[in-house]
Amino acid sequence: MIEEGRAARLRRGRLPGGLTLRAMTPNAITTAALCSGLTGIRFAVTAASGTDPLQVAEDWRRAVAAVIIAGLLDGIDGRIARMLKAQSRFGAELDSLADNVSFGVAPALILFLWSLQEAPRVGWFAALAVAIACALRLARFNARIDMEEQPHKSAGFLTGVPAPVGAGLAFLPLYLWIATDNPVFRMPVLVGPWLVLIAFLMISNLATLSWSSLRPRRSVRLELIALFGLVIAALLSEPWLTLSGICIVYLLLIPVGVVRYAKVRRQRAASARPEVPPPA
Repeated sequence: MIEEGRAARLRRGRLPGGLTLRAMTPNAITTAALCSGLTGIRFAVTAASGTDPLQVAEDWRRAVAAVIIAGLLDGIDGRIARMLKAQSRFGAELDSLADNVSFGVAPALILFLWSLQEAPRVGWFAALAVAIACALRLARFNARIDMEEQPHKSAGFLTGVPAPVGAGLAFLPLYLWIATDNPVFRMPVLVGPWLVLIAFLMISNLATLSWSSLRPRRSVRLELIALFGLVIAALLSEPWLTLSGICIVYLLLIPVGVVRYAKVRRQRAASARPEVPPPA
């Protein structure tokens, strides 16, 4: 009878103990993202201690690619959870912990081993800035998750630069170094201030664009689809230059988000202002 009951639960997609396979799927993807971020650290440690120039360069590429894969997995786990109706508090906490490792700790250690260890005292503080900023951003997000009044979110904007995007932006000097082999991009005097800037953007209160705030006109939707296809082709042929270009475009869009949110605030203030009746 016990074996028959267990077989029946497995046929319904339910594991012994009452946990469904559907509920496990988003958390498994989040765990895979965590493992990918940690693997990026492993490749960076191997590259920092390597002696073969070709293998060292390949390990740096793998370190960055592992964090990018973690970002892609992070982008789908929440959507899959909503699609399967498998959201849970446990999943939300696991997602935050995985994000802190993959997009805070991993980029900080990778960039320190790649460049900032040449100036260990100042460089370490720059690396810490990214890791701490990521942790603070995620803590702020968790603290506000049950708040009803969130002006940026209600208008379709984000507050500051998201953690996965911040990790991608932090790697911009590394992208350029891989693409051009120019040692200038590896200098701590360039990488350190860049990381501090990214850390500031992550914890700032700037309104940044989200997918829901991007609403292109019908007249240009076909052109955008074609552009998306060209970007994918560019990523396959020239990934590091393309990633650099994506970072630059995102940075240029930050002022656009600030201006658009200011316009939304003015419209809200005007609609909330009581109408004054005309004089008799």
